[in-house]
Amino acid sequence: MPTPQILADVINILLLLAPTAAVVSLILAGINLRREGLGSIGAGGGFGKWMLWGAVFLTLTPLIGWFSSFGINTSLPAGTAASVNSSWMNGIETSISGFVMTFVVNRIVPTLAAFFVVRAILDASAGESPLLSVLSAMFLLSIGTTLTLMKSFNSGTQFATADVLDGLWNHLAGTILPTASALAIVGAIYNFAVKKPFFHLIAVALGMLSVTAIWKLVQAMVA
Repeated sequence: MPTPQILADVINILLLLAPTAAVVSLILAGINLRREGLGSIGAGGGFGKWMLWGAVFLTLTPLIGWFSSFGINTSLPAGTAASVNSSWMNGIETSISGFVMTFVVNRIVPTLAAFFVVRAILDASAGESPLLSVLSAMFLLSIGTTLTLMKSFNSGTQFATADVLDGLWNHLAGTILPTASALAIVGAIYNFAVKKPFFHLIAVALGMLSVTAIWKLVQAMVA
């Protein structure tokens, strides 16, 4: 029995909106980074959870292919994730995507990042670290770049979700952590100049620079 056209259009809309849902997930990840702190990056934290959902939404179509190996029919209607035949349903998908990208990402997110910058100033004035607010603002302002980076890691295979997560890990270990270690060294120099504890910042910098080696050591010990 052929799939009813309205059902095929609904499936098309949901799959076409998956990248939009990934954008929303990245926004929520940035908000949770400020709300929960650096602990949210690990497993179970809000930042890590929404980054995972972002990867899932970006790779939803190849991920569905896994269900066929479980004996579940996952044959998608012809044209799925390509077009919606019903004009009014196509308008729904276009309107939702346009609203998220034009209004939320281009207008609301920069304003939210600006509020986080103000929050960083208030945190510093209260004697607290402004780091979380600054990091959250930078992450929100780079959502478009982050989404493009995640798409570049998408292999389109059944392992696409794992490939995106692996790519993010490699980018973190090879690009972000070395930059963060340089900032930690700068902080250590500043603390030394003002006669504050600085050895912990040096230890953090060394740890960030050697995180890949530590991971390989752990793998070798387990093997």
